[in-house]
Amino acid sequence: MLGRSTSYSPRGLTTPRPGAFAARRPRSLLARAFARNSPLRHMDWILVVVVLGLTAIGTLLVWSATQPGLLAAGQDPRTYLKKQLLNVVIGLVLMIGVSLVDTRQLRTWAPFFYGGTVLALVAVLTPLGSVVNGARAWFSLPGGFQIEPNEFAKIALILVIAMTFSSRIQTGAASGGPRVRTLFITLACAAPLIGLVVIEPALGVALVLVVVTATMIVLSGLRLRVIAALTAVVAVAIAAAGGLNLLKDYQLTRFSSFLHPSQDLAGAGYNAAQAKIAVGSGGMFGQGLFHGQLVAGNFVPSQQTDFIFTVAGEELGFVGTIVIVFLLGVVILRALRIATRADDLFGLLVASGVAMWFAFQSFVNIGMTIGIMPITGLPLPFVSYGGSAIFADMIAIGLLQSVHRRRTVFE
Repeated sequence: MLGRSTSYSPRGLTTPRPGAFAARRPRSLLARAFARNSPLRHMDWILVVVVLGLTAIGTLLVWSATQPGLLAAGQDPRTYLKKQLLNVVIGLVLMIGVSLVDTRQLRTWAPFFYGGTVLALVAVLTPLGSVVNGARAWFSLPGGFQIEPNEFAKIALILVIAMTFSSRIQTGAASGGPRVRTLFITLACAAPLIGLVVIEPALGVALVLVVVTATMIVLSGLRLRVIAALTAVVAVAIAAAGGLNLLKDYQLTRFSSFLHPSQDLAGAGYNAAQAKIAVGSGGMFGQGLFHGQLVAGNFVPSQQTDFIFTVAGEELGFVGTIVIVFLLGVVILRALRIATRADDLFGLLVASGVAMWFAFQSFVNIGMTIGIMPITGLPLPFVSYGGSAIFADMIAIGLLQSVHRRRTVFE
């Protein structure tokens, strides 16, 4: 008697029922990549797509900002384009690598990354470091590349603070929340990073570190009276820094030019004035990529790095700048969403620290371009030219993906 899954051919041979071996067929590469236990399935793909969009826009703006000067000098007009593309590729590799690491492993590695960063910040202050624009903050590498350790100080700070507070909670030593002793340990860890960055000097990066530290302390669960006392101490320290003339002359000049923008247009106020002119000249839709007159004339210094937003303003116009701001806002909102959905304090603090880092740095960079913030040496995340900045930004996205993956895997 014949079974239900077979039939006889005219030659008397049995043939399998259609679809009998369908389950045994090898799955496609795409299906395997997004299988239930695959890391790709648990990635925040909205965040990935937005970051790729920002880096694509930034790479085009860097190319446009540097092409005229290189052509005038008789050099390859695609030099900075090639370097930036290489930076982005390396950054994406770092992002993927970090995103595949479990947050528990990140917590274990945090002290080693912190120690390596401190050593690098110390080494850059020695003759091993290079001085650029009055700051000894770079290591010069063959091929015209440079590494800036203070960019990685942001990551080291976030990891070590998150590790300190989460370890205190995890051991059960602070059932009512972190104690003052944990706060002192946190400040002791943050002080070397901030102090070494100030010595370089890199005031903009130091401000980012201070703001990120304050944000993570507030979110750690400390009592309000402790936070209020700490705020008072910081206010006194800032007042002392101004009263004791601890700031460099050029830093004071930047603040004075911000308070009195029309006082010295040919000197300290030149950058800010030219930046506002460039942004305003773009109108609604801009003059077109590679067609900016002020960009071609290089009227704004550092237009491929700190003042990349002026290139967007002149060549892409108001619409283009709004697109950049919107994409940066999406990155920050996705980071905050990951923070609110994190399944432990470590993940919450890491994601919150990254969100504040991107938010504050973006606000300062765009603000100094349009005249609402003093000029500081802070790049625009994912958009400005620079290897170290891109590497640090991509590692931060990898941290967010790691926190996100841990949550979604256990859902």
